[in-house]
Amino acid sequence: MSATQPEPQLIPAAPGLAPPPCLRQLFIGMLQVALSSFGGGLSAWSQRIVVEQRRWMSDQDFLTGLTVARLFPGPNQINMAVYIGTSFHGLVGALVALAGMLLVPFTLLMGLGLVYFQVHEIPAVDRVLAGVVAAAAGMALSMGFKILHTYWRDRVALLLAAFTFVAMVVFHVRLIPMVLVAGPLAMAWYWPRRTDQEPS
Repeated sequence: MSATQPEPQLIPAAPGLAPPPCLRQLFIGMLQVALSSFGGGLSAWSQRIVVEQRRWMSDQDFLTGLTVARLFPGPNQINMAVYIGTSFHGLVGALVALAGMLLVPFTLLMGLGLVYFQVHEIPAVDRVLAGVVAAAAGMALSMGFKILHTYWRDRVALLLAAFTFVAMVVFHVRLIPMVLVAGPLAMAWYWPRRTDQEPS
C-alpha cells in the first residue's frame, strides 16, 4: 500500500497567516515581486506582497529574513528570495524562488538593455528614469515607516538605528566595518535569555 508524501513545510501556518505556499505559488509570488519593482524598491515590494497581500509571513519573520539577507554578501533581495524559499520548501524552494526572481526579469532586462543603448541619448528618456528612481526611493522610505511601529517602543533598537545612521551618513563609516560592529552588538543584546518565570 502506497501513500503520497506531502511536500515538506518548514514554517507551518500560524494564526492570522495564509497556508504556506506551494512551489507554484512561491514562483508566482517571487515573479510578482520582481516585476512590480521596476526601478528599485525590491524590499518594499517584497514586504507588501509577502506580508500584506499573500500573508505568508508575519512582519517579524520578514524583518528577520531581511536582516539576514543584508548581513550576507550579494544582492539583498536575491538573498531574501533564498530565505523565503528555504523557509517553506528547503533547497527546492530556494531554487524555485530564485527562478521566479530572476528568470523573466533577466530576459526582460536583456531586451530593455538593447533598446536603452539605442535611445539613451534622448533627454526624455533620462527624465523618465529619474522619475522612476525617485518613486523607488519613496517606496523604500514607506517601508521604513511601516516597520517603525514594530520597534517604536524599543529604545535599544532606536538607539542602534540612530547610531548606524549617524555613523554611515555623518562619519561615512563603510558598510562592512559597520556590520562587523553593529551586527554583533545587536545580536548580543537580543539573544534569547532564560527567564525564571514563564509568561502566563
